[in-house]
Amino acid sequence: MANSIAIYGGSFNPPGTRHRAIAEMLSNNFDEVIVVPWAPTHDRRIRYDVAPVYRATMADMTFRGMERVRVELFDLDSDDTLPSSDLSKELGLIGDVWHVVTAQMCQGGKKGESAVHKEWQRGDAMWKQLQFAVVKNVDEEVDPDDLPPKCKIYATDRDGGNDAIRERIFHHQPVDDWIIPEVLMYIRRHALYSGAPQTRTTRFTLDELRPMIYADPYNPKSQEIAKQFPHEDRDHPNLIVVIGGDGTMLRAIREHWRLRVPFYGINTGHLGFLLNSDMPTELLGQALVLEQLSLLHVDTVSPGGETKTSLGFNEAWVERATGQTAWIEVRVNGRQRLCKLVSDGALVATPGGSTSYARAMGATPLPLSTPALLLVGNNVLFPTDWKPVLLPLDTKLEFRTLDPHKRPLMGYVDGVSHDEVHSMSIRVSSVAAVELAFDPHHDPAEKLARIQFPMPEGGA
Repeated sequence: MANSIAIYGGSFNPPGTRHRAIAEMLSNNFDEVIVVPWAPTHDRRIRYDVAPVYRATMADMTFRGMERVRVELFDLDSDDTLPSSDLSKELGLIGDVWHVVTAQMCQGGKKGESAVHKEWQRGDAMWKQLQFAVVKNVDEEVDPDDLPPKCKIYATDRDGGNDAIRERIFHHQPVDDWIIPEVLMYIRRHALYSGAPQTRTTRFTLDELRPMIYADPYNPKSQEIAKQFPHEDRDHPNLIVVIGGDGTMLRAIREHWRLRVPFYGINTGHLGFLLNSDMPTELLGQALVLEQLSLLHVDTVSPGGETKTSLGFNEAWVERATGQTAWIEVRVNGRQRLCKLVSDGALVATPGGSTSYARAMGATPLPLSTPALLLVGNNVLFPTDWKPVLLPLDTKLEFRTLDPHKRPLMGYVDGVSHDEVHSMSIRVSSVAAVELAFDPHHDPAEKLARIQFPMPEGGA
């Protein structure tokens, strides 16, 4: 018998205890529940809306730790929402699939005037063909004639829809019963739904320390510092303490970004641009500075046409795979900007990665909070005197080899090889981001200045 799967789509803007209770109820009746936050739609303006990255973070927080429940962010990371009828195909689901809708969405169904009929692509056919899990309030009256031909009804006694939560937050009214504590803290520190501009730099105070320790296993100093955190909580951490260098931080981010808790770095490496310089005297009660930084979404296409998607924090690049120089076409937002870049390679870096490989190629390092990307060429022969370019954060870039047989390219994301590639597309992810935590006295500008103005050993 095929597993029964409930696809629970919605805006989850923000997700609340009602949504979590519905997911729990569904998980008791289905083998698997897949939560799919929808992408923003161009035809509906949402009051007090927030960027997709915040919605993705709150969804991961709200549904974390639930048995038989997982969150899929592919729709939220796209430009347009995928038709609900196509979600099962996108997820590769075959068998006993049910689509979760509210009873309000079924009103008018007997006349073909429900929200499913009007708003879903091929709504009339989907109404007749798909299986629906209809969620209603316990005291809500539902006309049986309004229901789809294939449906099951589930009732919840939880209040707190998206619109009501946003209104309460905007008017500074309590929402403690409607949102889980972690999400409420996240909303408050980023001033979400308040009408104020959302900022990438904020403050964060711990009243309880539940650290997950991620230490460089090859650095004795890292291991020694790790012993000073005897009470580790790997199941429910509220801070990921990374002990090592920038490379250790990159590995920690790659493995644990979806935990959606801040990363606090302690540098035992060299420069440690992404980490604090010293072991903290006290973390509890400190107003840590948080920098929310987005990851790169990278799609590579192999010579055989296979597409691979990955995420990077620092950079993504292509480089020559043989002794021949690379011939690379560079497109920016779909427009050809360099018809033939003759070089050893080309790279896109985030501000967090600007002090690494990009700097070695001649780019100027950027402060972490800079809303920009760096496009850099490696040993450029043509165009003559072409220099690194600073681009807006929402830029989409593509590298493509002009001669895959004689001048093949290798692809890399944060130093991880993607083997030979025909092309690489790079953009900032709409859903993947991390918060880096720094001590109040930490001065990233001073650390950056040490890179920009290097002093000789023993200098003043």
